[in-house]
Amino acid sequence: MEAYKRWVRRNRDYVHSLESLANGLTWLLPERFSESEIGPEAVTSILGIFTTVNEHILDTTPTQPQTGRVESSSLPFSLCITLLKDLETLVEVAAQQFYGEEKKWNFIAITESVKVLLRLAILRNSGYKMLLHGGESINDKSNSDDVDSHRNGLLSNSGQQGVSGFLKNHPGQDPWNLEGRALSALTRFGENARTVAEPTWLRRVQHQQGIMEPPTPVAGTPSLSTFLTEKGIPGGLCLTGEVMFILRPLIYVLLIRKYGAQSWFPWLTSLAIDLVGNGIISFLTTLRHNSKDFHLSNLEKNELKRRKLLWALYLMRDPFFAKYTRQRLDATQKLLEPVPIIGLLTEKLVELLVGAQTRYTYMSGS
Repeated sequence: MEAYKRWVRRNRDYVHSLESLANGLTWLLPERFSESEIGPEAVTSILGIFTTVNEHILDTTPTQPQTGRVESSSLPFSLCITLLKDLETLVEVAAQQFYGEEKKWNFIAITESVKVLLRLAILRNSGYKMLLHGGESINDKSNSDDVDSHRNGLLSNSGQQGVSGFLKNHPGQDPWNLEGRALSALTRFGENARTVAEPTWLRRVQHQQGIMEPPTPVAGTPSLSTFLTEKGIPGGLCLTGEVMFILRPLIYVLLIRKYGAQSWFPWLTSLAIDLVGNGIISFLTTLRHNSKDFHLSNLEKNELKRRKLLWALYLMRDPFFAKYTRQRLDATQKLLEPVPIIGLLTEKLVELLVGAQTRYTYMSGS
């Protein structure tokens, strides 16, 4: 495994190119959306797992030489979620083939239940921060806020007079770029000078101390009661909105399992949960935008935008798709069919959309 990790890290660009080519070709596999063929989905899942593992290897590339510490062998919850999402379509297709259309929802519900448990664990371990990409990305809000405050402090405190004078004498230019370049150059010069000045024996002693000294203890995550005490009712409402976002796919699947995919009740209930959950977080953060407790980082703002974009998937979910979207797609295909090349591409695109719509996991947004 270690040899494979070294190979992936040395051939980063080659690995990315090979993965992109392989994943693109899977859409051209024959019987991709056949109800009785699980081979193409198995190939897609295996390629997805390899891609996820390779990305994890690249993301965990050590930035410093190894100091005798062994990498943790446990899988993070975020990686488990990504691997589960790579397998869920294969689970759906296999369940449909061996157990039928109705009973496949039992297996999909189990898959969504596992994802809910993993996301709730991530939410707890992160100190009840907003989940990014459904928990697949780490919400390191504190570090991003520290960077922003450090930059703002440099501009407002140490460089206030220099910046104002610079703007008067050089209008239209950005002093942060020049100041940042100067600080970076001084930092590199100081590091190089220190490395040259330190004798070899001193660097060896420091290296040994880095091996023997225990890692700095990490502050524990707050309990739910502590979080609610500190944040109050608004914090509890924001947490409620986040939990609604986590539970929404499971509730949607359970309702489909009971009422059927062509019923409007699961569709409307899922949409209502999305609107209310996202609306609570958006309303509170807008209402208290000057409050430090409800400040959203750029990553969290992008996450809210991403969740709103996912609402477009409701156009591709039954019964809305069967009653409205499918008719629009067929009308567009007939309109562009006489146009050379464009008509052929439109036909292939509509075929892919209709085929993907038959898979819950492609349109779940979870």
